[in-house]
Amino acid sequence: MVGNLPVVTTSFVGRNSELDWIERAIAEHQLVTLTGSGGVGKSRLALRAAERADGLFPDGVWWADLSPLYDERLLLGTVCDAVGLSDHSLRSPVEALCEWLAERRLLLVLDCCERTVAAVGHLVGELLTAAPGLTVLATSRQPLGARGEHCLDVLPLPLEGDDEALRLFRDRAARTAPQMSLDDPGTAAAAVRICHRLEGIPLAVELACARLADHSVEQVADLLTSRLDVLTDDNVWPRRHRALRTAIGWSHELCAPLERLLWARLSVFRGDIEPDDARAVCTGGPLTPDAVTTALAGLVAKSVLRRDGGDDGRYRMLDTIREYGALWLGELGEERLLADRHAAHFAGLARRAHAGWLGPEQVAWYRRIAETHADLCAAIDHLLEHDPEQGVEMAGRTGLFWSCCGHLHQARGCLERALRLHPAGGQHRTRALWALGITLALQGDHEAARRVGEECSVSAWHDRDPESLLSAAHLVGFNCLMMGRPLAAHTVCDRALRNLPGDPLDAPSQLRCRVIRLFALTALGRLDDAREEAAGLQRLSLRYGERWARAYADHQLAFIHLLQGRPRDAESHARAMLAGKYELRDSLGIALGLDLLAGAIAVQGDGVEAARTYGTGHAYWRMIGHPHRGSPELGALREEWERRAREAAGDPAYERAYDRGLADDARSGLVRALQGHLPS
Repeated sequence: MVGNLPVVTTSFVGRNSELDWIERAIAEHQLVTLTGSGGVGKSRLALRAAERADGLFPDGVWWADLSPLYDERLLLGTVCDAVGLSDHSLRSPVEALCEWLAERRLLLVLDCCERTVAAVGHLVGELLTAAPGLTVLATSRQPLGARGEHCLDVLPLPLEGDDEALRLFRDRAARTAPQMSLDDPGTAAAAVRICHRLEGIPLAVELACARLADHSVEQVADLLTSRLDVLTDDNVWPRRHRALRTAIGWSHELCAPLERLLWARLSVFRGDIEPDDARAVCTGGPLTPDAVTTALAGLVAKSVLRRDGGDDGRYRMLDTIREYGALWLGELGEERLLADRHAAHFAGLARRAHAGWLGPEQVAWYRRIAETHADLCAAIDHLLEHDPEQGVEMAGRTGLFWSCCGHLHQARGCLERALRLHPAGGQHRTRALWALGITLALQGDHEAARRVGEECSVSAWHDRDPESLLSAAHLVGFNCLMMGRPLAAHTVCDRALRNLPGDPLDAPSQLRCRVIRLFALTALGRLDDAREEAAGLQRLSLRYGERWARAYADHQLAFIHLLQGRPRDAESHARAMLAGKYELRDSLGIALGLDLLAGAIAVQGDGVEAARTYGTGHAYWRMIGHPHRGSPELGALREEWERRAREAAGDPAYERAYDRGLADDARSGLVRALQGHLPS
């Protein structure tokens, strides 16, 4: 299956009539929304329906989890990430997403739309207008309100007839307490009583089953019955949520005191939770770090938390359970305290990631930043409101990671807002200007990047700090390079490197300036100097164990070998460059590397494989929407390599191979390119 559907380990029970209804609805309507209260099973039903839709949508089935969103500003970025679009252009994100979807036939699942329901409805309206082959399946506690919306109100599992609620109870009970028999009449009757008391709400039933590890079925039934009136509060949640509120409240009451405290504190997180992050943010008072570890395990055992990826995975808290924890956090009076801790922790993480950029953990830091994206955004927003100077610092330290990972629009908006809210000078402002300028240049907004580069240079001059001065030179040089002015790029970066020698560990932008100088030397035709520069850059990169600069050294070595008639060497370096950029999840770098690899293959006479690689490369260029295909000097050479590939293959074979590379899943095509030629 082409797509990104989440993997779940528990079985799916019942809902056959609803699944049949959804199958017919998505065949007849562009927008189908599953509505219902929290915990009623909308997400699992949507996932099962999406799995069954495999084969109906040639361009795949794609899942966007909107549950971490507390701010509609993150909506577009989340949906773009879900479908694999990392737009680098100056177009508005909506325009880019519409263009990306326009010619595709795919199913897009938008899960948990309720927090940003108005924004989702507006976005879906625009996407469906622009993309006639798009079908959207949404889950929400209320309809989206978009034109043509077809709604199914998802009800609790039936308690009569097939009694799907009881089937779910038996299935989950077997997982929690496999030694327990439900065949005894008294036990079976208690199970029925539990399902009726919980009104067949799946999440409530699962929470009840989690207690079977240390309670009998009869005990669980008695506990629920005795606490129903105490735990029901119609003033807190709507009446329709009463049974779920009862089950969650009952689970909360049966948790140990420290587990309840941790549950409340964990509600401050926006995305999945790393164990170390939980200990750092939630430790305090009676919750020691060891107590947090113990309480995490207890909350998993009680189904309050779920763990992805086994014992070493991250923790996930369902939105409904998070809401309940947030209510208790408010009752405890710790909302601001935990928000401050959360922001301080992720600001520290951004600081460590920035400090560790030049080192063997570089790839791990890129992935860590990507995985904690929602929490980083929440932390920056909190700091910009309560401590703008810290907010500017954090935005500057995450800016380059976000740019590499494709979050250009979001990085630009965040950095511009931070600089506007805190206009004071200093190294943090210089760094934020540098990150903003790189973002603008990558988008092709070179005039804006030039103005920011000038401001960054003045700010760096006032700092009198080598890293600030080198960062400003890197920004100015990079923008000149992308504008087709390699001599100016070389002059700026070469002067900075000569005036500011020293260990790159003290000023990592030294390495970045060397990358610009290398590209400029190649563009100027000084190929022997460029080869020497690339070799020196590789030695430095290997010494520090980093991959970003080493990948660009391989890129230029591949380019130089091609220009000097050594296509086999060029192919080797192009694959090495692709491997590095794949590890960093750098879509722009991958697109550049695929073009070079295709050129090397074409020059060796394999027109069909070159065409297929070009097709995969085009898929990545479309993914990032970049208008320049890298620095200007690559354009004419790329056309020459394409011409040679077409001549070698013949027009029909070239077109077939190119179309196949373009139509295949982009990641699968990249894996093929990394592995070398494989049989078709």
